[in-house]
Amino acid sequence: MNYRYVSKELLHHRHRTMVNVIGIAIGIALFVAINSVSTAYQKAVSLPFANLGADLVVQRPEKRAADSVQPPASMRGVRVPFSNQLLPSEEVRKLGAVNGVAATASSLLLWDFDQQGFRTIMGIDLSQPSLGPVKVKEWLKEGRFPRQEGEAVLEKHFAKFHSASIGSKVKIAGSPFTVVGLLEIREGSQIASANIYLPLEDAQKLLSGQARGVNLVYLRLKDPALLDRVKTQISRELSGVSVTSSDSFLELMGGVSKISDQFSFFASSIALGGAVFLIIKTMLANLVARSSEIGILKAVGWTEKDVQKQLMGEAILQSIAGGVLGVASGYCISYFLGFLSIPVSMPWQINLLPAFAKDAQTAASLAVRLPVSVSARLILLSMGLSLAAGLFASYFMGRRTARMKPVDILRRL
Repeated sequence: MNYRYVSKELLHHRHRTMVNVIGIAIGIALFVAINSVSTAYQKAVSLPFANLGADLVVQRPEKRAADSVQPPASMRGVRVPFSNQLLPSEEVRKLGAVNGVAATASSLLLWDFDQQGFRTIMGIDLSQPSLGPVKVKEWLKEGRFPRQEGEAVLEKHFAKFHSASIGSKVKIAGSPFTVVGLLEIREGSQIASANIYLPLEDAQKLLSGQARGVNLVYLRLKDPALLDRVKTQISRELSGVSVTSSDSFLELMGGVSKISDQFSFFASSIALGGAVFLIIKTMLANLVARSSEIGILKAVGWTEKDVQKQLMGEAILQSIAGGVLGVASGYCISYFLGFLSIPVSMPWQINLLPAFAKDAQTAASLAVRLPVSVSARLILLSMGLSLAAGLFASYFMGRRTARMKPVDILRRL
């Protein structure tokens, strides 16, 4: 291959070269942007669990028969939510012993119907620093997390609404707690959102007359591929429990998530196919225009293999240039799409607010900003496809040149 001749040819026919480079760049840019957004969509749906380091959340909803004479539960003072009844300690131990579970963490969610209004309380087990609601420690804006009995952390907006600050006192069921920290919930982490955070022992003491326990258990798996198997085993061994995962969000999205996957595959394939078709069409058209040049090269001693190498070199260089430009353009498109937010519906069983609460509808739907990023794998795949497109085009040109005889070409000069 004559590299100097390749560069001279590409520079001499700037218009033709730019058409080919831009054509493949458009296809690669759409491929990168569509696939990165599709991946971001899947990440956004799983963000609530990823922020807590958990794969599964286990709860037990309250059972109330339709014809039961059981009086309605009191809606005054501190109580456990309907969807989060207490789990016995032996059931918590069983969850930790399930095959495929790497770590467990427990918490106690409480509702407080106080004279000053409704508020949610989250009792946190500090023994697992990287799993479950204890990760809210990482989102502190001011102060620190509780170190001893009688200390509390407030959610920043709740504290502002009630004019509370670090050092203030907040009363829960008649017991005073000192505010030692303020935190802001990370986007997409509403399944760990509460107004007040206490150490687990303090939260358990608020349930007067009830056995101390927990009502939320967070599980981290040894391998995410074991998700369905672990869910099935838990449902079989512990009757009446509710097991929630990121798949629960996808089920609520229904056909939208499936359409997203299918659309990204077909749209990116069509975009790339269109780019390859444009390159082949343009190069074959230019090959006819260069027939006299090819005839002269063959007449002066160039073999068919030499001509094919020359055309392949031109196609590969244009594909590399188009691939680099396409990846850069796709990255820019993805960057700006990253400012968009999508609504993600929260499964009812992990909605921390009662249905009649003022902000229940808002809490049931999360607005999550798309975590768009272009991975190294996607870049390598895009560049590989770009080179494949160039080789594909050069293959068709090679077949065309094989049928071109220099005698017939020179006769037409």
